[in-house]
Amino acid sequence: MEEVVKLVSEKAGIPEDKARIAVQVVAGVLKDRMPDAMAKHVDPYLKGEDDAGGFGDMAGKLGGMFGKK
Repeated sequence: MEEVVKLVSEKAGIPEDKARIAVQVVAGVLKDRMPDAMAKHVDPYLKGEDDAGGFGDMAGKLGGMFGKK
């Protein structure tokens, strides 16, 4: 999660403690709105653990749907 926190901090121009809160809030909202089978992979993915059950691939495909690579 630290990598994401640093990225948010840099991109938003906010301190890391505030960026960490933002990342936690967004992750919480995503987990609340995702099916349980996907939601359980959010935290491991943010922590950089393994492939988090293929979540990285799913996230990449989802980003591709919105024109992000």
